[in-house]
Amino acid sequence: MITTENLSLQYGGQVLFSHVDLQFTAGNCYGIIGANGAGKSTFLRLLSGEEEPSNGQIHVDPKRRMSVLKQNQSLYDEYPVLDTVIMGNQRLYECGKEKDAIYEKEDFSNEDGLRAAALEEEYAELGGWEAESDASRLLQGLGIPVELHSCRMAELEGRQKVKVLLAQALFGRPDIILLDEPTNNLDLASVVWLEDFLLDYEGTVLVVSHDRYFLNTVCTHIVDIDYGKIRMYVGNYDFWFESSQLIQKLVRDQNKKAAQKIEELQNFIRRFSANKSKSRQATSRRKLLDKLSIEELPASSRRYPWVGFKAEREPGKDRLFVTEVSKTVDGVKLLNKVSFIVGKEDKIAILGRNENAVTCLFQILAGELEPDEGTVKWGISTTQAYFPKDHNHFFENCEYDLMDWMRQFSVDKRESYLRTFLGRMLFSGDEVYKPVRVLSGGEKVRCMLSKMMLSGSNVLMFDQPTNHLDLESIAALNNGMDAFPFNILFSTHDHQMTQTVANRIIDIQEDGSIIDRLCTYDEYMHIGESESDVHALNQ
Repeated sequence: MITTENLSLQYGGQVLFSHVDLQFTAGNCYGIIGANGAGKSTFLRLLSGEEEPSNGQIHVDPKRRMSVLKQNQSLYDEYPVLDTVIMGNQRLYECGKEKDAIYEKEDFSNEDGLRAAALEEEYAELGGWEAESDASRLLQGLGIPVELHSCRMAELEGRQKVKVLLAQALFGRPDIILLDEPTNNLDLASVVWLEDFLLDYEGTVLVVSHDRYFLNTVCTHIVDIDYGKIRMYVGNYDFWFESSQLIQKLVRDQNKKAAQKIEELQNFIRRFSANKSKSRQATSRRKLLDKLSIEELPASSRRYPWVGFKAEREPGKDRLFVTEVSKTVDGVKLLNKVSFIVGKEDKIAILGRNENAVTCLFQILAGELEPDEGTVKWGISTTQAYFPKDHNHFFENCEYDLMDWMRQFSVDKRESYLRTFLGRMLFSGDEVYKPVRVLSGGEKVRCMLSKMMLSGSNVLMFDQPTNHLDLESIAALNNGMDAFPFNILFSTHDHQMTQTVANRIIDIQEDGSIIDRLCTYDEYMHIGESESDVHALNQ
């Protein structure tokens, strides 16, 4: 359905990628991966026609309809939610509006009647009579309740707008779907719904995502943007990662053997080139040496941070006691008599469709917010490090450079010591003197993780730490959390992190109460599906 021929793109003399020859066909889902700045989103914009390549051609089957996930949340503020979704099929939307406008005319002419008849036929062929029900079904699947479907987009929260725009991209059975970070700001239940939708979808999907589990679930191919090239591999993300690591190892081993061979030849030449009896042999060795070259590994754009948390002391038996905690914010009861005890082995994932409730709980646990009722008691031997969802206040109106910013959180003020932590988070050389106010979202997250590593705390709390991180950084954080031997309480949209780190689930319900289960995330989801099936049978 989409073919690229000799595609190249450069900005200001910098080549993002060149000589790209790829074909994307129906029935497949292609995951677009690459380091931040590699050109993933730009590649999607090229395919959608929003940008022009520097060289080469892009061919899209003109008979196929392409749908693109919009990134501008304010673009449809003046439109009702349901209309915004139906605009995913622009011709269908325009057909319906023109038809309605003709019927509203007071002086309805014969020409109007003929035009209306033609529009009625086209409207039916495009699925117009099912449009509202189809749009409503998409919205409900993504967690947008029916009572919001007639609201204007401007009345919705940012996370809800993202879901509506995603529903718009999926609406009307498009032949090609381009999705740039579709799981951002989606709760885990909505991500599962999207996975199921794409698994049943028969068209062509190209998706940029930092969610490893999502890529593993839906992708049939991985498209890797690296080394200034774009290469396609069959399989999901894990298959690509394991294969790429194996190939890198094989090439390194080959290079090592080649280097050893070259050294042997050079030693031979030095030893025997002056020896007449060996001169002919030395000449043959020199010719062989000239033909032998070391195939260097391409300079990858990927950079891998290292995340590791080391507690200064082991916590005692008592960790955390939360008793009858309630909290109402802006007239909404976010927490309702929440009680739980954190045990010695607990690593707890905090879930909830209402992310304000999740953040509220973290803020109360961190002492940033007082509950209306109830108590929070930490064990006397515990020390807590907290990663807040909104951490911009650590950087706004701050005149520090990175080094001085880190210094305020460290007992050891030496630059060499602080450089160790910054280096683990990919800040090296003169980068450590960059003003913190100009950092990107991902750089700020890495700074916050460095701050937490400096703390030496024995209890870690994370509220959405994977936002703004690339795949490599998410994997590094996942490994660091998994290796930490003491308590962690965290929330994330990353399925794989939730599954691999958590051994206990606390799910905050719509009424502010909680469901508390000692199990993994996948086990909890299976329990929920079983209970839903039983409920459906009893209806």
